Amino acid sequence: MRRRAFAGALALGATGALLSTGTAQAAGTARAAGRGRQIAPLPPSPAHPNGIQVETETVGRVRTAFPTLRTKEVHTKGEHVLSVEYQVQETGYWCGPAATRCALSARVAAPSQATLAAELGTHTGGTDDISQVTAVLNSRIDAGEYYTRYMPNDPPSQDQINLLWSDVTADIDNNYAVVANIVAPPGNQPPGYPSDQTIYHYFTVIGYDTDYNTVLIADSASFNGWQIYWLDFSQLATLIPPKGYSA
Repeated sequence: MRRRAFAGALALGATGALLSTGTAQAAGTARAAGRGRQIAPLPPSPAHPNGIQVETETVGRVRTAFPTLRTKEVHTKGEHVLSVEYQVQETGYWCGPAATRCALSARVAAPSQATLAAELGTHTGGTDDISQVTAVLNSRIDAGEYYTRYMPNDPPSQDQINLLWSDVTADIDNNYAVVANIVAPPGNQPPGYPSDQTIYHYFTVIGYDTDYNTVLIADSASFNGWQIYWLDFSQLATLIPPKGYSA
């Protein structure tokens, strides 16, 4: 059984309010657009020197601006990184399919983003709910052990924070990546994000480091070239509310 040893985590502050939709659209952005201004998707950026923070190799040795990358597995006392395939999302609203594909690639041969977009019910407004990701992960992986975790409280409770840390570490230790549905407003964003927009997004958690209390993010949006990067766990826990994650 890979579920579920409880672990400690850090207390966190609140995130900002939802503002406007942006590129890398995710849950409910078509509906959310009515509450704010619609932002055209930004074109992705090829990785810059700081945008890929783990060792990777190009899959198929294809030299393009956006190759498929496979991360090198790391498993030490404090750090665990999964071997997954990373791709930049192929449309401004396919972050859900891209994140799901990345998670699947830790366990099975992953299908195309287009195939997963059809299975997820993704539309031009994005992928409506994290439960759709959970269902596709379970349909594609025989073990069928993914669960949907919602984090409706903003800020999250300490129990929710502890459960998130437990889920991330337990899953990765058992070779399962975690898919998170996030809301990133100005003032609380991962590196490279457009600072004047609230981004509704899915990305994949593919590693953790207990020495630094960080998690490794595979981010298909490639905002300003940030693709595979370390993020404070405390910030991850503030980005997920009021959405959820598949673990």
